Amino acid sequence: MPSSLARGALAGALGAVVACGSAAEPARDLTALPLEELMALEVASASRFPQKASEAPSAVTVITADDIRAHGYRTLAEALRSVRGLHVTYDRNYAYLGALGFGLPGDYNTRVQLLIDGLRVNDNIYDQAPIGTDFPLDMDLVERIEFVPGPGSSVYGANAFFGVINVITRRGETLDGSDLAAGAGSLGRTEGRWSWGRKLENGADILVSVSGLRSRGADLRYDEFVALGVPDGTARGLDYDRARQLFARFTLGPWSARLVHGGRTKGIPTAAYGTVPAAPGSQTFDARSLLDFGYAGALREHLDLSARIFFGNYRYVGDYLYDYPPLTINRDEASGAWWGAEAKLVHAGGRGHKLVLGAQLQRDAQKEQRNFDVEPYAPYLHDRRRGLRLGLYAQDEVELRANLRLNAGVRLERASGRSASLHPRLALVAHPGERLSLKAIYGSAYRPPNAYESYYTVPGPGGQKAGAGLKDERVRTAEFVVEAYPSRRLRVRANAFRFTVRDLIAQDIDPADGLPTFRNTAKVRSVGAGLEIEHRRESGARVRASLGVQRATGADGIRLLNSPRALLKVSGVFPFGAGMTAGAELQYTAARRSLAGEVPAYAIANLNLAIPLGRPKTELSIALRNLFDRRYADPGGTEHLQDRIEQDGRTLLVRLRLGF
Repeated sequence: MPSSLARGALAGALGAVVACGSAAEPARDLTALPLEELMALEVASASRFPQKASEAPSAVTVITADDIRAHGYRTLAEALRSVRGLHVTYDRNYAYLGALGFGLPGDYNTRVQLLIDGLRVNDNIYDQAPIGTDFPLDMDLVERIEFVPGPGSSVYGANAFFGVINVITRRGETLDGSDLAAGAGSLGRTEGRWSWGRKLENGADILVSVSGLRSRGADLRYDEFVALGVPDGTARGLDYDRARQLFARFTLGPWSARLVHGGRTKGIPTAAYGTVPAAPGSQTFDARSLLDFGYAGALREHLDLSARIFFGNYRYVGDYLYDYPPLTINRDEASGAWWGAEAKLVHAGGRGHKLVLGAQLQRDAQKEQRNFDVEPYAPYLHDRRRGLRLGLYAQDEVELRANLRLNAGVRLERASGRSASLHPRLALVAHPGERLSLKAIYGSAYRPPNAYESYYTVPGPGGQKAGAGLKDERVRTAEFVVEAYPSRRLRVRANAFRFTVRDLIAQDIDPADGLPTFRNTAKVRSVGAGLEIEHRRESGARVRASLGVQRATGADGIRLLNSPRALLKVSGVFPFGAGMTAGAELQYTAARRSLAGEVPAYAIANLNLAIPLGRPKTELSIALRNLFDRRYADPGGTEHLQDRIEQDGRTLLVRLRLGF
């Protein structure tokens, strides 16, 4: 539809839902609670034990299942785009998360730790946190997402550099039967899911789910392809995406077991790494499996124990088509396998103290990387490693007086071949008034170089050199947060931060041979501030707006690549007739520096309608992304011909959900 017609449709829809919202019956889900009740909402990820969000040593953001439903989020990346201070970059293969103005192109999200129910998802080859269609969990199975910004190494160890994302899954009793979902939309997208869950009479809670999606993707035109001899410069049928997911969860009393598996095949339309442009054959495959068995219960009064053993597996296969004679597929392979155990004691019986003691061990049984030409066979790399990581941590939450708490934690961690690393966190949380919280937070975190950065060496086109003698990255962050509740339905949160990164690991081109390699660069700094306002109505309607401004620079004072100076986000959820809801978003990202220039600022709008169909757990949703069909792009990395990677225009997804 024309842009003007889309604007009119959105304006009319929003006007209607706002008008109807005041007459709707109040919803009783979590997101409709008065803000003073949400002030007492418990979060579990900031300190590794449940505590009020207002008392947590971080400005935690919670995305609930109702938020996911209302806005129609189908990937973790879409949900995280709504969080203040975060921005997402997509290079038509992987989605990358930026935080606090930091988001190097091509980074595999190595500076955030991603968890599912507290279980680490980052693999042991790239330390990658998957947030796109490669995330191994269907979003319909998410109860809530907790994002804990800032350094979290004091309790979570390596990779908790700029934040921790904990995705908490639903329980079987919330389904209480079978649940089917199917969807179809733009770019040839189809998807489906079957789930079954129930709480049995003996108290056992079971949930099982399988899901999958397929997408043809967009036909994409690049001027760079024309210069390489492609007549119209268009990559047709190369942006495809195919994914599958399996999830199972079992709990009985204090015991639990969990299985998560996801696999994805993604076409590469950009001719990355010097591959043949506009030709089929280049694609990536990623598969992840996680399994854990856990116990969480009370040993005695005021003393709780939680423990788990876990197993993980990661498999990557990248096929890249090159035209050095003869036409050849070069294959990248990576295989990772690990197992480990962790245990945590929480003691709350001391006067004014809540003490946490924990230990984690991870054994990397396999870290293998290979590279070879398929036919004729020619090997270039076969690197095999093993490793061990051990972490010990302690944390004490001290009530200094009735309205003042000190949260102090420290973690000692050592990995094979690295020196031991010690990282503290201090947070002073004050409540000078019943509706006011003040937080002063200081912490440090680290990230050791991963196997890919340290050992991947492949000569020739599309290759790179191993990073020699890489040091651990380290960050120190100071933040001040003010959270106020001026009325029962109004929340205001403001923050100011400063961080300094030393020995940042980044990729650049070696002028001696033109090959990319990883090096420790000089110091990186960022300063910034943010403001978020949220208002909720008696009807259940709610509006949230946030503005973040930051300046991230290197030692030379030049702004970092892919670092927006400002992020503006406005979202609203409006209930109207017969239980229907509309979720609308506006997201603005300021201009970002790219390798060859600058990528312009952009603003996009999204709209999702959720329509109950008259029977329990049955619903139709209609999601429009980039409603006004804006043209915008993200910066490319060193592996791309393109300095700007064009993003999708307007897309539509219609989903039907049936429960029985």
